[in-house]
Amino acid sequence: MGREAVVTKRIPLKEKILSANDRLALENRKLFDEAGVLAMNLMASPGAGKTSLIEHTIRALSENNRLAVIDGDIATSIDADRAEAAGAVAVQINTGGDCHLDANMLRGALAELSLAEIDLLLVENVGNLICPASFQLGTHKTVLIASVPEGSDKPYKYPVMYRGVDALVVNKIDLLPYVDFDMPYFQRGVEILNPGLACFVLSCKTGEGLDAWLDWVRNEIEARRQGSR
Repeated sequence: MGREAVVTKRIPLKEKILSANDRLALENRKLFDEAGVLAMNLMASPGAGKTSLIEHTIRALSENNRLAVIDGDIATSIDADRAEAAGAVAVQINTGGDCHLDANMLRGALAELSLAEIDLLLVENVGNLICPASFQLGTHKTVLIASVPEGSDKPYKYPVMYRGVDALVVNKIDLLPYVDFDMPYFQRGVEILNPGLACFVLSCKTGEGLDAWLDWVRNEIEARRQGSR
């Protein structure tokens, strides 16, 4: 009687890590839903304007909404301090070298907040166009902030990031007269990857286009409130 071959299925370590992260992300989502919080994950390359957009959002919406920010950075609390100065409760996550936030890091930061006292949670991810796209956090919406100085080829070079988001902000349009940025080429790349994506073209410096973004956030907060009743 011959020996039967034993086949062992090996799961790559990265797959195991992502699977565990996804389970924690679902638990985070449950916490947000139970508290009636709208949570948004904001991603971008360094310098695209995440923190500036967060500051504008806090100042515009804090009169009628309770806002909190969780800020992810490799080091320092500079951005969390800016969010706090703008009027939000802020928690800093220093990743110590990791190029992204994950669901477990977020869970630790959530312990510092009273979710029942928050309407909108903005999570500022680490500045990177690769790693953050792979790690779900449990937020309801993912938002990518692009900027004119980065160049119009980014949807083509970073398709995973552009394909997986719920909204896109194109910041720093005040620089269009001075920077070689092909908006139609950029928009074609976005449409190929993510048809019908909500897109907001604006300048945090001049305020142009900000109203459309703020209205979208307000509508999302109200939809979350209606859904939690």
